[in-house]
Amino acid sequence: MARKKRVTVRTLQRMKARGDKITMLTAYDYTMARLLDQAGVDCILVGDSLGMVVQGHDDTLQVTMDHIVYHGALVARAIERAHLVLDLPFMSYQVSVEQAVENAGRLMKEGHGHAVKLEGGTERIEVIEAITRAQIPCLAHVGLTPQSVHVFGGYRTQGWGDEEARRIKEGAIAAQQAGAYGIVLEGIPKALAEEVTDTLAIPTIGIGAGDGCDGQVLVVNDMLGMDDEFQPRFVKRYAQLGDVIRDAARGYIDEVRSGAFPSDEHAFLERPRLIKSHKICS
Repeated sequence: MARKKRVTVRTLQRMKARGDKITMLTAYDYTMARLLDQAGVDCILVGDSLGMVVQGHDDTLQVTMDHIVYHGALVARAIERAHLVLDLPFMSYQVSVEQAVENAGRLMKEGHGHAVKLEGGTERIEVIEAITRAQIPCLAHVGLTPQSVHVFGGYRTQGWGDEEARRIKEGAIAAQQAGAYGIVLEGIPKALAEEVTDTLAIPTIGIGAGDGCDGQVLVVNDMLGMDDEFQPRFVKRYAQLGDVIRDAARGYIDEVRSGAFPSDEHAFLERPRLIKSHKICS
């Protein structure tokens, strides 16, 4: 079977020029990444959102470089087509430009990413410039930046006043000028996202920013309905896997307790030549 053509930075730039919408979803493990890649998603993000949806924290601030490297390597093994972006976690790029470049390089070498993402625009100009000089594609992120949750006083949408809107627009322009190949616009008014998208030559990826962006990103766990308690306005649920998984687990529990599973169909009645599976508990 012919290998699928990889989505690259240039692919995404051509998509913006043609008006083709870009799709991005998060993934944190091999199995989910393989399914998303097979479905045809353009970009996969190993986001620091793993701190909340995988590790169970209240925010993203607990995520480390080791975490992103580990999950990035898992995802990288699974994908053939998708463009893989790895998040620079909190305090991995804020201390110095040198620290930022070193950590971005680690995500590329050990995490096998195709690009890195960091939060900030105007205040990250030197960092974005240095990362791109190191030949590492950099995706910026402005608006509601989750690593700034304590500065914002919670996960609050941004850009409603004239000053906030100006700051976000200037930050996006600054990121582009510094060399960012794209920018995530999170939690900002639809009209502002459209204005920024029209202003920039690089693609914008929206989350909670309306349909005027060049693409969209969602956390895959949210899109699949795996948490009944988290239903923000900007998320559309395309499945209710939380219900499916619970029902499947209950069915398994009932059958084990009743003796219905395993039946002879699932037992070795004679010596097999080969067990065609690597997923056997040890």
